[in-house]
Amino acid sequence: MEDEILTLDEVADYLRCHRSTIYRLVKRGELPCFRVGSDWRFHREALANWTNDREQAMTASRRPRPETVE
Repeated sequence: MEDEILTLDEVADYLRCHRSTIYRLVKRGELPCFRVGSDWRFHREALANWTNDREQAMTASRRPRPETVE
């Protein structure tokens, strides 16, 4: 199966956020992407992996920590 390539506007729709948020994430190097000329492109599968990784990190940080027995 061929990996689908998305434009910046499509990524904003996919992630349900504003274009400026996408640009900010790209500028920080947080969002997996590549350039075609002056335009940014994104692999849908890489974005899905990125969102899953972020969800797992947030879930892990919300877990209560076990109490230490002294």
